[in-house]
Amino acid sequence: MRTLCTATTLIDDDRVRVTRFDFAPAAETGWHRHGHDYVITTITDCPMLLEEPGGTSRSVMIPAGTAYRRSEGVEHNVVNAGEAPMSFVEVELK
Repeated sequence: MRTLCTATTLIDDDRVRVTRFDFAPAAETGWHRHGHDYVITTITDCPMLLEEPGGTSRSVMIPAGTAYRRSEGVEHNVVNAGEAPMSFVEVELK
């Protein structure tokens, strides 16, 4: 069993929820479904293993300082696939 990442809520109001995620090597978020559209901004390089419904998975590398957005409904488990700690900030749009 993997360890869980650390999720630190930075803002949670009626418009947004901002959470910082910090992962040790091999740590995971645990399976979750996003209830809002969201934007991720990476703090470190983020070599992610994305485990997806149906038993599929894919590896992605998101370089430090970049951002991407996804729509409500994404379901996955995010795992740090690298050998160093990784961190990103997630902004959920309520």
